[in-house]
Parts: sequence; structure tokens; C-alpha cells
Amino acid sequence: MTSERFARIVDAYGADPRRWPADERAAACAFAQAHPREAQQWLAAAAAVDAGLAADLVEPASRALQRRIVASAQGAGRAGLRGARPRFWWVPGAALAGAGIAGLAAGAMAMSLLMVTGEHGPAPHESSYFSTGFDATGGEGSVE
Repeated sequence: MTSERFARIVDAYGADPRRWPADERAAACAFAQAHPREAQQWLAAAAAVDAGLAADLVEPASRALQRRIVASAQGAGRAGLRGARPRFWWVPGAALAGAGIAGLAAGAMAMSLLMVTGEHGPAPHESSYFSTGFDATGGEGSVE
């Protein structure tokens, strides 16, 4: 056990050896007995942190607060499940329809531009490295 490892154990698990990892507990206790001055510094600092954590108590919620929370939850549940219909129930459907129409318009525009411009092979004066092996010219400028 090194002093750095002992310091890490005490920083992570506190000053109480019962909380230290079981597989390193014996070695850490042996280190503390062999180096009491060094170990005492880390143990004192960790004991102060342990005492602060142990003193921190969370009070349970009062009955009045519990009743208010339950009442507000029940009121919200009633209004959402049985009561008022949403005012703008049609908005998600309209948004979906609008997205579909925009997609159709974009597709129609792309197809019309493709038909107007046409797709032609490479010009005879272009170099063969502009084409690929998958085009009609085979990369050499002539159709075979």
C-alpha cells in the first residue's frame, strides 16, 4: 500500500475502515499503523467531512405540504384527462400536411429541372478522369 493509494481510499470512503474496500482494508490498516503521522492527517480531514455529512438531516415533508401536493396532482389529472379539449388540436396534423406538400413541391421542382436540363455524357473535349467506370462511356470517351 502506497501513501497515494491510502489517501485515495480515505478520500473516497471516509475515515471509518468499515467502509473501505474489503480487498484493501487490511493493507490500508497496516499502512495506518506503520505510518501513523502520515495516516492521521488524512484520517482527521476525512473524519471532519464524515461528521459534516452525518449531521445533515433532511426533514420529512409536513402533512400540510403532502396534502397540497396530492390536491394539485389530482386537479391537474382531472383537467388533463376528462376536461377541456386542447384548443389547437389540428396544429400537428396541419404541420404534417404542410411538410408533405413541401416535399411534393420540392420533388416536382427537381424532376422538372432534370427534364429541362437533361443529362448528357461528358463532352468530347473533357478528360476521361472526370468520368467513372460506371458511366456509359466506360471512362474512355467512346460507347462500347
